[in-house]
Amino acid sequence: MKKFVVAIATLVAMLPMSLVGVGLLVSPAVFAACLSSSSLVVGPIPESLTATTHAGETVTLNHEQLTHAATIITVGAQTEGVGRAGIVIALMAALTESRLRMLANSAAIPESSDFPNDGEGSDHDSLGIFQMRPSAGWGTVAELMNATYQSRAFYGGSSGPNYPSPRGLLDIPDWQHLDPGEAAQAVEVSAYPDRYQNYQPVAEAILAALTRRAETTPGGTPIGNVPETTAIVFPLPSGTWVNSSDFGWREDPFTGERAFHSGTDWAADDGTPILALADGVVSFAGPSGGYGNLIIIEHTINGQRIASAYAHMWQSGVLVSVGDRVVAGQHIGNVGSAGRSTGAHLHFEIRPGGSNAAAVDAEPWLAAHGVQNLDAASTAALCSAQMAA
Repeated sequence: MKKFVVAIATLVAMLPMSLVGVGLLVSPAVFAACLSSSSLVVGPIPESLTATTHAGETVTLNHEQLTHAATIITVGAQTEGVGRAGIVIALMAALTESRLRMLANSAAIPESSDFPNDGEGSDHDSLGIFQMRPSAGWGTVAELMNATYQSRAFYGGSSGPNYPSPRGLLDIPDWQHLDPGEAAQAVEVSAYPDRYQNYQPVAEAILAALTRRAETTPGGTPIGNVPETTAIVFPLPSGTWVNSSDFGWREDPFTGERAFHSGTDWAADDGTPILALADGVVSFAGPSGGYGNLIIIEHTINGQRIASAYAHMWQSGVLVSVGDRVVAGQHIGNVGSAGRSTGAHLHFEIRPGGSNAAAVDAEPWLAAHGVQNLDAASTAALCSAQMAA
């Protein structure tokens, strides 16, 4: 970690630190590739887990099933562009197709039973945790009886084993804006498209149980230390935003009356990546009245507690959960227009003192705290430094 911090300091010393061109920072796609494996880390796997489906059915999973889930999570965390939302979709698909079991199919493919398995399936020539078919081009029998390979095939993308066909999740256009069940169906192309959504609560429970998080109070407030941040970055990528409303008194866009605006609005296309301001711990993530869907992150900056708030995401655009530890520049959500909003934009707040403190004007605060401007070359160096640390 020391090497990573030194690398940051060296790069920052070489770069301008003003708000001129403030959106010019780490490429979200490149930064996500560096950070995805550290943002969700699988911890100890429990012997069993019980959760309830949307339909009210109780599901109990054993250690072996949860081990397959851990593989799906780990591969997703290491695959650029997947994020938490994509992992939940993959878990939903595997729960629906196999109940997270590595299924052989000796009736259709006798050799499949020669590989380690958790039982027998019987759907056409489907194999494994995602019930992928060799005849459809998903892979060889040996490949499909391997949980890591099947997870890579499900996520797909240019680094997937089958690109561009059969399509994995990353190959589905605009998958982030689909209902999670529809996204799973788009990959699986099942005859029963409505089944996947039923398992979303179970998938969420698995992800929460298997990944390491900061300890939190029952109300979701992080406890313990929030380490000093290693960097401060602007929350939207370069060239994607324009200022659409400043902090302070303004004419309310809905009522036309004079009203106080507690944040700064930056208009951006729906789905534009939102980046964490600094290292910290997520203290809130979810619906919040007029904010639509809101993320709040607690930071320690120059020894002081600071919270940053990001509003108006769609539900599918919230990519972190309460208790997650994040790093500066991490892809935490996507721009939306939920709540009291007239169009796609990021409503951003700085709250000195923490989550429940009053907001201050973000733009002068950012300028005073030296927001980093990193070009693509510097980002690549930063990634290399983190990988070597």
